Amino acid sequence: MERVTRKQRWAAVAVAGLAVAVAGLLWFKPWALWVDETVNEALPSAGATPSEPAASGLSSASVTPTPPGPVTVAQGVFVSHEHATTGRAKIIRLADGTHTLRLEGLDTSNGPDLRVWLSDAPVKEGKAGWGVFDDGKHVNLARLKGNKGDQNYPLPSDFDWSAYPSVSIWCDRFDVSFGAAALART
Repeated sequence: MERVTRKQRWAAVAVAGLAVAVAGLLWFKPWALWVDETVNEALPSAGATPSEPAASGLSSASVTPTPPGPVTVAQGVFVSHEHATTGRAKIIRLADGTHTLRLEGLDTSNGPDLRVWLSDAPVKEGKAGWGVFDDGKHVNLARLKGNKGDQNYPLPSDFDWSAYPSVSIWCDRFDVSFGAAALART
């Protein structure tokens, strides 16, 4: 039977420690906190514009025109949770009737696996609001495009956004909100 030397034991511990350290770095991605991703998307416009009412005997006074451009139907200001977060969230109705979530002036920390969530949870300031957004109904719209700037997230046409009055920048890796905004109808 071969005997393991002290040197071999230390080498095995060092290799195992290195493997744990590498796995930890890949999981936590601490470098993401120092790398900003800025996105500056223009305000979306609809592909189609509403058509004029057909000649059906109705007077033009009886037809309610659709606004010609994007209209903000709800908005809110971000509050900080796990990380300092500022900016504004808006639900915008485009001329074709579709809706988009728009983040304007967003400024938060970067991190691993950040998502944009709509939720039915109330926005609470401070630590009380860190983990509430996955307690009830929530929709994962998409990966956060960037931790800074202006960005758009189209909403599905059959989606009732009014049932989700909160927006959260959600870290799916650690189940915590970086920041959130309560959406109030305008």
